[in-house]
Amino acid sequence: MQKFSYWFGPCIAIMVPFFLFILLKIKPSLDLKISIPIEHFYIVSIVAILSTIISLAVGVSGSKLRNINVTFLSLAFISLTEIFALHGLSTPGFILDSSHLPGVAAQLSILFAVFWLWLSSLPSDHPMVLYISRFQKLLVPVWTIFLVGLGALAMMFPHLANIIPVDRDPLKWLITVIVIFLSLNAIFRYMYSYRFTRLPLQLSIIYSTCWLMVSQFIIILGEVWRLSWWLYHFLLLFSMIMMLIGLIRQYASKSSVTMAVKSLFHTNPVERIEACISPSIKALVVATEAKDEYTAGHNFRVALFAIKIGEELGVTPDHLRALAQGGVVHDVGKIQVPDQILNKPGKLTQEERAIIELHSVAGYEMCKRLGFMKEELDIIRHHHEKWDGSGYPDRIKGEQIPLLARILSVADVYDALTSSRSYRNAWTNEEAMSLIEEGKNSHFDPKCVDAWVRVCERDPEVYLYPSKIVVNEEENHSVLQS
Repeated sequence: MQKFSYWFGPCIAIMVPFFLFILLKIKPSLDLKISIPIEHFYIVSIVAILSTIISLAVGVSGSKLRNINVTFLSLAFISLTEIFALHGLSTPGFILDSSHLPGVAAQLSILFAVFWLWLSSLPSDHPMVLYISRFQKLLVPVWTIFLVGLGALAMMFPHLANIIPVDRDPLKWLITVIVIFLSLNAIFRYMYSYRFTRLPLQLSIIYSTCWLMVSQFIIILGEVWRLSWWLYHFLLLFSMIMMLIGLIRQYASKSSVTMAVKSLFHTNPVERIEACISPSIKALVVATEAKDEYTAGHNFRVALFAIKIGEELGVTPDHLRALAQGGVVHDVGKIQVPDQILNKPGKLTQEERAIIELHSVAGYEMCKRLGFMKEELDIIRHHHEKWDGSGYPDRIKGEQIPLLARILSVADVYDALTSSRSYRNAWTNEEAMSLIEEGKNSHFDPKCVDAWVRVCERDPEVYLYPSKIVVNEEENHSVLQS
């Protein structure tokens, strides 16, 4: 029953406006004709312009956060607002004479918006998403320029809307079928993820998509200027507001914005990691640490060590950000491991070890639905692979293992050895470094081991970080929640 209870709110979000529309249609006395072209122009245009500015900001944030879902959501936002602005500008009897342009613009705004929402619901390792992700930094500016150009062309030559009459039979019904298919697909995918993660943005997207779907019905069945026709304008507004609320709740906070700005000017590794971590990622880390008391501080320290190794190897700034984000969530799959196994005092049985080893795949499956980029996903899935191919889960070896995962593997093992466990005391730095050097060419990539050795020799404070900066769980939580 709990599984179906999640659907109660979205079903209400669909049924209430739909039945209100039907009621107005079957009661002509209630479906008043409100013909106010000037007011229509101002209402639609002002909301659309303001929302476009917001969506551009979101798009830039998506690139900085290294989250392709946020970029796709920005593109959905941009599509909805910019083309809907064209709907407002082409208001019959205001700037232009009566034409098909307002109806065409309204339908295209929903079609494009739903397409990007659907794309955002696909896992990050989907071939289409992987290909498009290569151009992440160009997506927002290029798509924005394309829509602005399309809008300007349409305003200069409104008769071009007759070439593809998506507001008339049979195309309007084809568009409706596509919108319903993509919308339902996105809603089901996001609901599946929301049941496990409870991230606010996912719930906002579900409601927004529901209202977009109902708006499409109203557009093709409504009569211009009738109260029932005005209904879809408010639904689109509610949809934009809902997405904005979700984005703010999940990604925007004074501390994260401040840290993002400060990260341009400082070199402190702790602050750099904080600047890379969004509130939603912090929530995943806190959930993991609440599940496994050993990981308290472990994730943060591993990210720190991995960044230092990455810097020594000369990896790109984007890859350093990936190491920061992937490092703090590399063990997130442990959320799905039973408590009695995860926190068992003493040695695990072979069966229990097999269950523990599933955490890397579980974390990968979870995070690919949250928009994590390929590099972070590689870290989460492959940080327990070994150079000789004896690791897990895929038993790949050598340079088949992604470089960032090889880097994190050294950092992960080093911190595990130098941290106290219920069945043993923490090793000294010398003992841990000795074992890691013995693992060259078998467990670890020798280049990564050599890089870590050089870092520790040059800066002894690096390996003293756990005892001097994060000495207990309470201090770690204060870092993550700052």
